[in-house]
Amino acid sequence: MRRCPGCGQPLAATGWDCSNCGNRAPSRDGFVALAPALAEQAEGFDPTLFAELAGLESRNFWFRARNRLILWALQRHAPELGEFLEVGCGTGFVLQGIATAFPQARLVASEAETEGLRFAARRVPRAEFLQLDARRMPFEREFDAVGAFDVVEHIAEDETVLAQMYRALKPGGHLLLTVPQHPFLWSEYDVHAHHVRRYTRPELRQKLERAGYRVVRMTSFVSLLLPLMMLSRKTKKAKAAGYDPLAELRIGSAANALLERVLDAERLLIRAGLTLPAGGSLLAVAQRPA
Repeated sequence: MRRCPGCGQPLAATGWDCSNCGNRAPSRDGFVALAPALAEQAEGFDPTLFAELAGLESRNFWFRARNRLILWALQRHAPELGEFLEVGCGTGFVLQGIATAFPQARLVASEAETEGLRFAARRVPRAEFLQLDARRMPFEREFDAVGAFDVVEHIAEDETVLAQMYRALKPGGHLLLTVPQHPFLWSEYDVHAHHVRRYTRPELRQKLERAGYRVVRMTSFVSLLLPLMMLSRKTKKAKAAGYDPLAELRIGSAANALLERVLDAERLLIRAGLTLPAGGSLLAVAQRPA
């Protein structure tokens, strides 16, 4: 079910115009804009970086390995996926992988700004794209699975977003979440990435459970590379002026291939049932009880 972002009343099966309050969703850069004022703020991510990010994702070891981990988790926990929502889809790199793995699934994806949606729509033309505020989503009991991949750490009201995604799930549906882990890794990178926090495992579990979820699986990843991350954060004292937030993604092809193999080995351990205790990121799979 969809609800009007203005008055909250149920909407018709198609379209976003509300007969109750007269609210009409405007178009912004060719996309339905349900929170157009938010798009002007660009608080969560610098929209000028989307173009270069779109080019880097398909080559960078971290994005490629994370995609394979996400797809494994989705195929493991929602193998009959019919309807999927990605909150904060960025340039659509994850969504493209999901579209290939689940060719029959209905895909809906959102972003706070429309800049990323332009790239995502090119990657996955069959998906429905919306500009919206993740703190006030218009969906209720509509999706078999909802994903937010390195998104909620950008939002101060993360528990509100978790509750909104819970509402969007059908009973029995699954939330897939990835977030940066370990506050001690906080660095200039987090500042320029517009992160609000890095999570601890207990914090994320508590927030998911308070929102009503049953945590099905939670594991660290980027674990074997954690010492390298710690060294990088310690030795690279970034200067606020002229700092390049994408610099860490531009690495040589040989190093990139080696690091990707390391993370692929991690995924095999996770698939085998091992819960990794520490790492640069956390993967959580949580379920809305049936």
